[in-house]
Amino acid sequence: MASGTTARERRLVKVREERRRREYDREHTYPGWAKVLENACRDDEELRAILGDSIGNPELMKQRIQERVRKKGRAQFNKSKTGSIVAFKVSFRDFNPLNSFIWFELFGEPTDRDVDLLGGVVQAWYVMGRLGAYNSSNLQLANSMMDYDPSYDSEEASTVMPSSFHDISDVEFQDNWARVWVDLGTSDYLGLDVLLNCLTQLSSEHLGIKQVVFGGKKMGDWEEGMTSSDYGYKHFKI
Repeated sequence: MASGTTARERRLVKVREERRRREYDREHTYPGWAKVLENACRDDEELRAILGDSIGNPELMKQRIQERVRKKGRAQFNKSKTGSIVAFKVSFRDFNPLNSFIWFELFGEPTDRDVDLLGGVVQAWYVMGRLGAYNSSNLQLANSMMDYDPSYDSEEASTVMPSSFHDISDVEFQDNWARVWVDLGTSDYLGLDVLLNCLTQLSSEHLGIKQVVFGGKKMGDWEEGMTSSDYGYKHFKI
C-alpha cells in the first residue's frame, strides 16, 4: 500500500477489497486457500504488503506469493515474528496527570491478540494504581539494603498519605495507534515508571511499540468519533 495515504483513504481501500472479494464470490467459488491468506493478512503486516491490491483476486494473489517465494525463499518467508529489538521513544506533550491521553504507536495494525496484550497491561497498571501502589512516600524496601533480611514497619506504612489512581478510559485502537485517557489522581509519577517498565518488556518480547506519548490531543491519523470496526476501530474494556 502506498505510503503517505490518510487513514480514511486506507479504510476506503479495505472497503474496496472486501467489495471485490464479494463480487468474485458471486461469480466463482472463492478458493479456501485464498480465504486463509486473506484472514492471515489481518495479523501479518508483511504478508499484507506482499499481496497489496491483489486481495480478492485469487489468481493475482497466487502470483504475488509465488514471486515472493522465488525472491526470498521459503525459509525467510516463514520466519516467525517477535517483538521489536529497537527501544521505543518516550515523549511528553503538555501532559496533565489529572486529564490527559497516553498514546501508543505500534509498528502495524494490532491483531485481537495485540489488543488483549496491551489492554491487559494497562488494566493491570490501573488496578495497582487504584490500590495505592504508586506511592513514593512509602518505599521502605526499595531504600533498604537487600544483602540481609530487611525489616518493614507496617505502622509507618499506615501513616503515609494514601495515593490512588482516580479514573481511566477503555483502551482505543485506530490503525497502528492506541490511546487511553487517565486521571492519575494522587498517584505519584512512580506509576509512569512502572508502566514504562512493563511496556519495555512487552515491546521487546511480544508486541513492538514504536513510541509512547504522554499528553497531546491527536496523534497520527486519529479521527474523533470514528468507532466503527469496519474502519479498523477496536477497543479493550477496562
